[in-house]
Amino acid sequence: MAEIELLVNGTRFRFDVDPQQSLLSALRDELDLTGTKYGCGEAQCGACTVLIDGQPARSCVTNAASAAGHAITTIEGIAPDGALHPVQKAFLDAEAMQCGYCTSGMIVEGVALLRRRPDAGQGEIAEAMEGHVCRCGTYPRIITALRLAAQAMKGKQG
Repeated sequence: MAEIELLVNGTRFRFDVDPQQSLLSALRDELDLTGTKYGCGEAQCGACTVLIDGQPARSCVTNAASAAGHAITTIEGIAPDGALHPVQKAFLDAEAMQCGYCTSGMIVEGVALLRRRPDAGQGEIAEAMEGHVCRCGTYPRIITALRLAAQAMKGKQG
């Protein structure tokens, strides 16, 4: 076991982890942040996406110890003031989810995209969301949601 300190959603946590433990396991099992989902375990589905220093990362294949010293944002930290983030609201408004399993990873990826490219068009959105699997097939509504969020975020920090 090794002691690590993680900065997650603006809060520092110190705990012991197995050196091979994934960031996903640490978030879910050690910190009880269960919004980030286990999907495939191979970084292929996107359900486990979190932000590390503002960049999307697949937490299922990221070693927890390697994330020490970096700012980690999970779905729980996307809207820290308690109000919905514009991407979260747009997902609801566009009915961009059915079962919801993929939703947290897609929202986190969408937030990163719109911070990077606030004027992202349909093609850029589709490209950014490649690698995120929605078994319910709501891809057109996901793109609509991210376009709605982009409009809502114009002129604001997201």
